[in-house]
Amino acid sequence: MARLAPFFPKSHGNPRVDDRRVLSGIIFIKRNELRWCDAPKECGPSKTLYNRWKRWSDKGVFARMMDGLASEAAVPKTVMIDATYLKAHRTATSLRSKKGGQATKEAV
Repeated sequence: MARLAPFFPKSHGNPRVDDRRVLSGIIFIKRNELRWCDAPKECGPSKTLYNRWKRWSDKGVFARMMDGLASEAAVPKTVMIDATYLKAHRTATSLRSKKGGQATKEAV
């Protein structure tokens, strides 16, 4: 958590719920795929968790955290995730058959 402290936005005005508690709550919710209202009470109010997640996401706080932590590595690495997939039309399987699903003599 000490390495993440520089990435938290500065507090203006009223004291707020501890950023470390909120971050732990956001991670818990996202990791377990829960609703915001199912957050443990120890992490703070669920509305606070959602509001911080939304605000920090819009400001790019999480992206800066990940970039900052990755840049501290001794050997920089590039990790890529490919989520492409191919989708064939349902008639693509019958390209060699005649209309009506009967195979031609040449295809057999």
